[in-house]
Amino acid sequence: MSDYLHGLNAAQREAVESTEGPVLVLAGAGTGKTRVLTTRFAHILLSRKAFPNQILTVTFTNKAAREMRERVAKIMGGPVEGLWLGTFHSLCARMLRRFAERVGLTSSFSILDTDDQLRLLKQILEAARIDFKRWPPNALMAQIQRWKDKGFMPGEIPVSESTDFANGRAEEFYASYQIRLRQLNAVDFGDLLLLMVHLLKTDPEVLAHYHRAFRYILVDEYQDTNLVQYYWLRLLAQGHRNICCVGDDDQSIYSWRGAEIENILKFERDFPGAKIVRLEANYRSTQPILAAASHLISHNAGRLGKTLHAGRKNAEGEKIEVVSLWDSEEEARNVGGRIESLWRSGHSLNEIAILVRAGSQTRAFEERLLMLGVPYRIVGGLRFYERQEIRDAIAYLRVLAQPSDDLAFERIVNLPKRGVGEGAMRNLHETARAANMSLHDAMVKLVGEDGFKGKLGATLRGLIEQFEAWRGRLKTQGPVVALEALLEESGYLAMWKADKSPDAPGRLENLKELSRALADFETLAQFLEHVALVTEIETQGNDAKVSMMTLHGAKGLEFDTVFLPGWEEGVFPNQRSLDEGGNKSLEEERRLAYVGITRAKQRAIILHAANRRIYANWQSSIPSRFIEELPEDVIRRSGSAQPQKPRGPAAIVQFPVQARRSDAGGAQVRLVHTNKIPVGARVFHQKFGYGRVVAAEGDRLDINFETSGEKRVLDRFVERQDG
Repeated sequence: MSDYLHGLNAAQREAVESTEGPVLVLAGAGTGKTRVLTTRFAHILLSRKAFPNQILTVTFTNKAAREMRERVAKIMGGPVEGLWLGTFHSLCARMLRRFAERVGLTSSFSILDTDDQLRLLKQILEAARIDFKRWPPNALMAQIQRWKDKGFMPGEIPVSESTDFANGRAEEFYASYQIRLRQLNAVDFGDLLLLMVHLLKTDPEVLAHYHRAFRYILVDEYQDTNLVQYYWLRLLAQGHRNICCVGDDDQSIYSWRGAEIENILKFERDFPGAKIVRLEANYRSTQPILAAASHLISHNAGRLGKTLHAGRKNAEGEKIEVVSLWDSEEEARNVGGRIESLWRSGHSLNEIAILVRAGSQTRAFEERLLMLGVPYRIVGGLRFYERQEIRDAIAYLRVLAQPSDDLAFERIVNLPKRGVGEGAMRNLHETARAANMSLHDAMVKLVGEDGFKGKLGATLRGLIEQFEAWRGRLKTQGPVVALEALLEESGYLAMWKADKSPDAPGRLENLKELSRALADFETLAQFLEHVALVTEIETQGNDAKVSMMTLHGAKGLEFDTVFLPGWEEGVFPNQRSLDEGGNKSLEEERRLAYVGITRAKQRAIILHAANRRIYANWQSSIPSRFIEELPEDVIRRSGSAQPQKPRGPAAIVQFPVQARRSDAGGAQVRLVHTNKIPVGARVFHQKFGYGRVVAAEGDRLDINFETSGEKRVLDRFVERQDG
């Protein structure tokens, strides 16, 4: 135990030994954050500054709590009992059971899961005769959770946080929901923190109890805290003020689930006299990777500032590669081919990752790796064709192609809700068995004979007519148009658009990606056969697999080789961050890029494509601004879409075009690059139509298009018009 400080660098040791007063440890990626946190915990115990039960240690996941418990035990030479170590929710549940009666509960209160929460809210909305289609219960649940994350009890919600749900009645339903929870002697997860903050603010005896109980507070991943977590920590820290928060403002990427980067940025203001310790020696990545990441993130204004450098020997390494490709299909081929070559040369697949901005991007890489026979795993999610919304849409397509597919029909006949309950399904099954026909044909028969009365009969008659119309479109306009019409007219897209859960936008993107996949096939039958074969393929043999995940899911992980595809404006940074304007969303996107690059230990490959398909149409793209923000001395450029520098006013930019087929059926494409298109010139773009240049910067033009508003495009993708 005497050498537990051995091997710490100077900054790490300072973070461990600065035990008194408020301390913020700014721990850059790969700088030994967990080691510092656990060693600090052990140091407090071994210095006899506190007993184990006098240290409150907060993590974000149960996995992190287990890992910390194990590491502390290793330093101490055995298990340490009586620890207050766990997640925010688990610690607050423990506190709340101690003082449950003070908030109208008993210590045996139940904690509802999301299904129970939704059921309870539905009961409240039903009693108020609220139309679920117009005002979905899960939208109310999401709103209530947002209020709880910000620390608002019923009656405390400011005007700025109000919502138009049910014509402004959401706050009324929130109050009713909380009353009903008390009657059931129950809480939801949001209540665990909310009620404890309420108790600490309003009950001096409870606050004093915990001030006496905890001499030290340790907090992991402080940059990910939301407002109610922040309030809880601040109230508890008012006692001894010995709070140590470890985090990285440059890795704050979860604002969409309530995280507030301001919590870490204002630490010194919240705790006057606080010590700031910067951990900047990275033990994970090579120096070119660290230089690129540090230079990129320096473009953010909202940060406390630190610069990563290599903390290990022999960290020179190869430059980051920026690969410019003609289109997204070539991008998938390029990544797949490189991975296969690495695998054949002995590189472990477990040390290779593909990190994407959105889950919908995995489809092209999945199909490429399957074709090459390279094993892969989707981390933190399902494979593309296993995702709920994709299975639903494909079930619709299966019924479209083959009405006798009873399994597919059963999946979609009441999706979205059409009032087809158990009785109606029983009627359909009995009719189908009696007449030896499919469920679809049984529906047609019963509707024709007025077997379903009232609203249900009219609804199913409409569904039959829709399927006939969709089959007509399939024959005359092809599978992509049929799918788009089907998703829109069935109400399936509207169902997800109305869904306010955090994963709903991703589901809509996945459905767009399904259209892109379908566009590669001439017939619906070919596509459905392809899907069936893809979903049946099982990766054989070696357990080692390429990891594929979103950038959000990659935080905390590391790999020897990391592929970062889709670095284009509108993809990454995503379109929402560009549309919102201002810097807040864009800076979070840049932090996400920083996280992506710093996952790589040996090599990082960034890819962007000049063209991507949106539904059945190709759309030109421009490289992400994040690529421009990388320092040239640590990157090398390659790829088929590296344009030659123009030598005249209308030089032809040559692109290898073997990877791109035009919609006309294989015609080669050359793009005219005008050396200078002046502000005020009228231009034409294949996707956006006619417009006028309002600003120019290098080869990038800001154009106000007549039908689609202002957009930024590369000048080689527009044609100058006379007049």
